[in-house]
Amino acid sequence: MANTSEENGGNLKKQLAKLFEASLRETVPSEPDVEPLVAACTAKFGDYQCNNAMSLWSKIKGKNTDFKGPPAVGQAIMRNLPPSEMIESCSVAGPGFVNIVLSKTWLAEKIQKMLIDGIDTWAPKISVRRAVVDFSSPNIAKEMHVGHLRSTIIGDTLARMLEFSNIDVLRRNHVGDWGTQFGMLIEFLFEKFPNFEDINERDIGDLQTFYKASKQRFDADCDFKERAQKAVVRLQGGEPKYREAWAQLCDISRKEFDKVYQRLGVHLEEKGESFYSPFIPGVIEALTNQGLVQESEGARVIFIEGINIPLIVVKSDGGYNYASTDLAALWYRLNEEKAEWIIYVTDVGQQQHFDMVFKAAKRAGWLPADDRIFPKASHVGFGLVLGDDGKRFRTRATEVVRLVDLLDEAKARSKAALVERGKAEEWTEEELEQTAEAIGYGAVKYADLKNNRLTNYTFNYDQMLNDKGNTAVYLLYAHARICSIIRKSGKDIEELKKTGVLVLAHPDERALGLHLLQFAETVEEACTNLLPNVLCEYLYNLSEYFTKFYSNCQVVGSAEETSRLLLCEATAVVMRKCFFLLGIVPVYKI
Repeated sequence: MANTSEENGGNLKKQLAKLFEASLRETVPSEPDVEPLVAACTAKFGDYQCNNAMSLWSKIKGKNTDFKGPPAVGQAIMRNLPPSEMIESCSVAGPGFVNIVLSKTWLAEKIQKMLIDGIDTWAPKISVRRAVVDFSSPNIAKEMHVGHLRSTIIGDTLARMLEFSNIDVLRRNHVGDWGTQFGMLIEFLFEKFPNFEDINERDIGDLQTFYKASKQRFDADCDFKERAQKAVVRLQGGEPKYREAWAQLCDISRKEFDKVYQRLGVHLEEKGESFYSPFIPGVIEALTNQGLVQESEGARVIFIEGINIPLIVVKSDGGYNYASTDLAALWYRLNEEKAEWIIYVTDVGQQQHFDMVFKAAKRAGWLPADDRIFPKASHVGFGLVLGDDGKRFRTRATEVVRLVDLLDEAKARSKAALVERGKAEEWTEEELEQTAEAIGYGAVKYADLKNNRLTNYTFNYDQMLNDKGNTAVYLLYAHARICSIIRKSGKDIEELKKTGVLVLAHPDERALGLHLLQFAETVEEACTNLLPNVLCEYLYNLSEYFTKFYSNCQVVGSAEETSRLLLCEATAVVMRKCFFLLGIVPVYKI
């Protein structure tokens, strides 16, 4: 019997691919490089399908072969499959598609094994040791806006999925803390507060207002503008007074950002633009020595094949820019942090910028030309957040919405709905607060993550807090219902895991069991393609499969109670891991 399950964890597709690989070697020894094409089935013929026959036929046709066409190749692939406990039956359909029906006994055993050994045994296996996820990255002294919200939510989920896959993830907050705006802010600070060392955030007040006031001064007063420009030079030259003022502004901003990160339960390590600044001259010198950097209209640039604008790495005034910082950061991440996969989560508008930076890195030999080989860099773009009017999401005064207010509003609405359902009388104040937070913040995250990230999405509280349809509220309630079924049985579920036996006799039990076992390959697909919506779709479908099972299969008080409680528990465990990967806190009672 072929034992494929150990090295491929819970990944059904990979386990089947291993069996088909052995069969293909046997069927067509003359074609050793053929990769098995295995996909989950949507038709009624089976659970999975191997689709190699047609492409194989086109390769071997006319080459001294006994086969008469794709169906015959399919038949041979099926015949040559090594015997395996996984497979209940096989058949060949149409032009050689090999359909596989998995053994329900084997499926049940695998689910039960996961319940005992833990869901981490179903973690994807990705051949990367360390990754950098660069996300959130707001600008110091400016308000975080909904674009930063998307970057923070998507980046956190990607980091969680990679961490679950046993990759060492460096979560990087590449804050904008080193631009020319700091000259203006520091000069304004000195003017307003001559004893700036003694002030705190209360004195400065709202940083956004402070920023605007300093910008107005900068635009209107030539003397101030000149002082501000000199202040940048003095700051970057390392003068203590300027460094101190800069650090103070950064600190006030950081406290504001942390209010958002705390609510979202997101952890980041800050390495801002200033961190990479000392590495820029050396990186540009190395690129120049390689002949990549050329003079153009007074600036120093790298020309990228196929793109008509060059990548400017030193401006005509001798200053550095985003490209200089991003190249230095990429160099640092590859050489100092030894990352094999570097992922940048920003809006789609920055796609071309990163494309040019990555192409420059390939020209320099930092990254391989082939994107399928590590180390590699990936840009994870996302669309806009829109209001109900179809325009960019803002408050009435055309100001960008403050994220803290936006999240607090979601929590307040969620709490009001719980109070309306009489939960204030049933629960403690702490339970009410925690549940309102889990649902409110979870609703905002899920409304973002369930869409393909490249599309724009409309921010609408009523839709995201609806308890019906594909929303976090519906899914959190579904999880709480499963927990309630297990509680009401009065059985010790930990004991049942050891003594009970899970059986998938009813068609709806089997369909739910199969979907549970597709968790590992789904997370792997979401990770590999950097698409969180793939996991959201899986989670929503899981709750639908569970609803169908629960509607047609009595759990508590039935002859199959033990087995069905184990199936309920397995569903709850997988749902909780999905929630965790999406950064959503589960709810256990409703």
